[in-house]
Amino acid sequence: MSRPTDRPGAKRPTARRGGPRPSARPPAAPKPAPAKPASAKPAPPRDGAARPGDAREGERIAKLLARAGVASRREAERMIAEGRVKQGEDTITTPATVLPDLRGVTVDGKPVKAPEATRLFAFHKPAGLLTAERDPAGRPTIYAALRNALPPATPRLMPVGRLDLNTEGLLLLTNDGEFKRLLELPATKVTRTYRARAFGDVTQAQLEDLIEGIEIDGMRYGRIDANMDRRTGRNQWIEMTLTEGKNREVRRVLEHLGLQVSRLIRIGYGPFALDELPKGAAVEIAPKDLERFRKELAGGRRA
Repeated sequence: MSRPTDRPGAKRPTARRGGPRPSARPPAAPKPAPAKPASAKPAPPRDGAARPGDAREGERIAKLLARAGVASRREAERMIAEGRVKQGEDTITTPATVLPDLRGVTVDGKPVKAPEATRLFAFHKPAGLLTAERDPAGRPTIYAALRNALPPATPRLMPVGRLDLNTEGLLLLTNDGEFKRLLELPATKVTRTYRARAFGDVTQAQLEDLIEGIEIDGMRYGRIDANMDRRTGRNQWIEMTLTEGKNREVRRVLEHLGLQVSRLIRIGYGPFALDELPKGAAVEIAPKDLERFRKELAGGRRA
């Protein structure tokens, strides 16, 4: 299992048969095809949006913005809808706009820099922090803690998925919005592993049944590999590995089994482990480990 690199002061986290009949008559000379009237090329869409069959080179603006670390693709689409994205003096009005690059593009009046190399960090999120950039209610967020945990000149980072306010453990962060989206998609089957401390009665057989998935209140959850780690009386630690990461999935499944979850820790995401990374600390994943992981994803291997 790959582990993040060290940073001073932090421990490692770890086709018809036959042909035509012969004919006595010589074949008639083919008639010339009627000339097609010349037609003018259709004018490109005024806002630069790509049309079906458009061979125009480039990528959609929302994808480019995400790759540059401005925001996730969904957030970039929201920025465009709010009129905050321009190319020169023209406001971009649709996220389907295709551009070869981000030259001349601004967000809130600020030029967008060219994308940097993809980077990935591991952060040990403590309980009590919101996985959000800001909170209207004034509650503390992960970014308050990251200011002290990250080295100077670290680019803007976006969390890969979310951890609830009271969930702690491994949170990956990246400067690449497209990479973030790839890691979050259930189709990529990147595993997430949790340890839950729960009170109540449950058997290993009940936990093993979760491997077939489960439906709760009309919501279908995919396969979950769940095992009893240890038990003391009616308290137990349960380890669960899943690939979907739906909202509050672990808590909802365990509560459905009659358990009360008192503590929830994410200990792994893909090949990266929390290991002994201290609470509130963050380290960068070694470039060689990141590159190996990206090759596995491109090859379709489950991480």
